[in-house]
Amino acid sequence: MVGPVVIVPYDADWVLMFERIRDFVSPALGGITRTIEHVGSTSVPGLAAKPIIDIDVVVATAGDVPLAIQLLASLGYQHQGDLGIAGREAFIAPQGLPPHHLYVCSDASPALRKHLLFRNYLRMHSAEAKAYAQLKMALAQRYVNDRESYTEGKTEFINARLNLAGWE
Repeated sequence: MVGPVVIVPYDADWVLMFERIRDFVSPALGGITRTIEHVGSTSVPGLAAKPIIDIDVVVATAGDVPLAIQLLASLGYQHQGDLGIAGREAFIAPQGLPPHHLYVCSDASPALRKHLLFRNYLRMHSAEAKAYAQLKMALAQRYVNDRESYTEGKTEFINARLNLAGWE
C-alpha cells in the first residue's frame, strides 16, 4: 500500500464489505476453502482502523495453495508471494471491490493462527481494543508517511497480546 497512514473510527459497513468480497471469491474457489475469515482491525467491532478489509482464505493444506492462487487469478487477483511471511500468500485485489488485503493460507499456517488469536483476543477484551486503537492513532499521526515505522510501532503491543491469548 502507498499513501499516508489514515486511521478512521469503526464503521459497521466493514462487515458488509467483507461479506461482499467473500461472496465474490467463494464461488470461484469451489470446495477447496475451509473458511474465509475477516481478520485485522476492521473485524473487531468498535475498533478504529485503516479502512482496508483484511481477509484470510483458508485452505486445508499447503498443497491446496497453488490451486487457490490459480483460481483467484481468474478473478483478477495478482499473486505477490508471501511478502516475507511464510505460510501466507498475498494478493493485489482487482478493481471494483472495496479496498482489501487478501491472503491465502493453510489451516496449519502460523500466520493464520496469529491473525485469529489477535482478532479474537481484541473482540473479547474491549479495554485492550481501545488501547490498541489509541496506539494506532498516535502512530498514524507520528508516522503518517511511513507505513513501515507505523507497523513496527504496533509490534510490541501485538506480540504481548498474542502471548496473553496463548501464542507459544
